[in-house]
Amino acid sequence: MTQQDVAILDFGSSTITILIGQRGINNTLTISGKGETEYAGYGEGEFFRPEQLGQAVAHAINIAETTAKTKITKLYVGVPGDFTVCVCKDVERTFDNIKHKITAADIEELHEQGNTFYRDPAVKVINIQPVYYTLSNERRLIEPVGLVSSKLGGHISYLMAETKFINTVDSIMNALGIAEVEYVSSILAETLFLFDEVKRDQYVVLLDVGYITTSVAVARGDGILSLHSFSLGGGNIAGDLANYFQISYAEAEALKRRVTLTLSMGPDDYYEVTDRYPAALVNEIVTARIGSIAKTVQKCLDLNEYVVPNNIPYSLTGGGVAYMRGAKEVLSDMLQRRVEVVAPRIPQMEVPGWSSSLGLLDLAIKIQEPQKQGFLDKVKKLFKK
Repeated sequence: MTQQDVAILDFGSSTITILIGQRGINNTLTISGKGETEYAGYGEGEFFRPEQLGQAVAHAINIAETTAKTKITKLYVGVPGDFTVCVCKDVERTFDNIKHKITAADIEELHEQGNTFYRDPAVKVINIQPVYYTLSNERRLIEPVGLVSSKLGGHISYLMAETKFINTVDSIMNALGIAEVEYVSSILAETLFLFDEVKRDQYVVLLDVGYITTSVAVARGDGILSLHSFSLGGGNIAGDLANYFQISYAEAEALKRRVTLTLSMGPDDYYEVTDRYPAALVNEIVTARIGSIAKTVQKCLDLNEYVVPNNIPYSLTGGGVAYMRGAKEVLSDMLQRRVEVVAPRIPQMEVPGWSSSLGLLDLAIKIQEPQKQGFLDKVKKLFKK
């Protein structure tokens, strides 16, 4: 790999993606290598067919290295929401000097003061970032370095990866000869990538509906406030169609991609794939499954203790249903909240299915080369290495 190249691994719920790239002009991303391979996926915090996972990862890496004509020596691995635990804490420290000037070291010490999770063998902290900081005047802000105060506090978000996930991936990387591996939260990467600071300061509710798994995150500032995942996604829609019409899964997936939920279908309307299917019945089946996804999303949001203002829309991304015509309208109706589809603003990759992978690449570049992003003073408060 060149000095500028950064490599990421993204565990989607049905596809493993490897990207090799660097920062392009106008703060865009330039991708020199890409490797994808389908695999059994995961659900309920477990990989399906774990004995095949190493081979799938190796295949995706090999494709990316071949297209980029390079060798991966360091890999940033995204930890999916299904393997991530989020805890927020209020932390505060005082200074003897009433005119103390806040430093980056003070920020790091504040974070460590609230980091008691090293005592738990089941998890490992991978990211620490602020929802906001406070000074002696109680004013909330996101960047206190350089300001003068006798007190420094903050509402701090701790993201932890399950140890069993790290052990599994570490074992695969050791076998592949990749000695340098760093873990980051996929949901955090998506949130920082898809939304600017202004939107994040007003709350973000991100619904990442994948093929098998859905993650629901509430975020504010630079932090994730609440994170929950469940095993439902776009693949369940294809499964419902396959079961009802007694057709192959491939045929059902092709049928799903023809669905338009925004139109009122009559008895003479059909979707055509290799056969004809009554459009009204297909829409009813699809709507019912999206409804079950919406109900579970709402259960996740009910577990969130933070009050999100009614004017904040829910943001839909991921490769499960966001591309379906009318899916966001159905979700909006069932959740009683405006739903908007969000996707990367990267030419030729402006689709929701790329949100996680490109978010990870963007975040990895910021970690790798903080000085080029004006990120040096922030990096320790955002990432726990």
